[in-house]
Amino acid sequence: MTDSRTPDDNAPDTATQDAQASPAEDPAAQAAREAAEYKDRWLRALAEMENLRRRTEREVGDARAYAVTQFARDVVTVADNMERALQALDNELREKADAAVKGLLDGVELTERELLKVLEKHGVRKLEPQGQKFDPHRHQAMFEVPDESVPAGTVVQVVQSGYVIGDRVLRPALVGVAKGGPKAAAPSGEAESTAPANDNSQGS
Repeated sequence: MTDSRTPDDNAPDTATQDAQASPAEDPAAQAAREAAEYKDRWLRALAEMENLRRRTEREVGDARAYAVTQFARDVVTVADNMERALQALDNELREKADAAVKGLLDGVELTERELLKVLEKHGVRKLEPQGQKFDPHRHQAMFEVPDESVPAGTVVQVVQSGYVIGDRVLRPALVGVAKGGPKAAAPSGEAESTAPANDNSQGS
């Protein structure tokens, strides 16, 4: 009688061979792998929470520092009017003024100083750009003044005072800038910082 089985029927099952060839993962190694995965997830979550905490603290700090921004913009216009009132009288007129007028001017000056102190208390500072190098981030040039006695780009006239609140510009100062004089020398710190970069470029 002829055997009807094919040669493949006698071959062992492939899945059985693979199962026998690759034993199950060691429980200790599996536990270590899972622990590493959980630790990585925990560290990522911890980092995200820390970033969220820092961002929230920064936003709360900004909210406190700049909450009075709009109010400060309105108040500095009052300071402008007081400053204009004081500038309307030159020294000669002040000397000729009677005691009552002088007392009034002293009161206005005292009020102006007190107003600036209150503004500084809330983080608002007045810019004093007279004689400084023009800074486009804090100053707005209204005109140029031919003046060779000072370096070009120097603020020689302040049309309207500027203010900053914290690290931000509340209102730029309106200024007149000198032209025609020698170019302003770069600050020594900038020259020192750029020197190594030049040396490296030559060496390369």
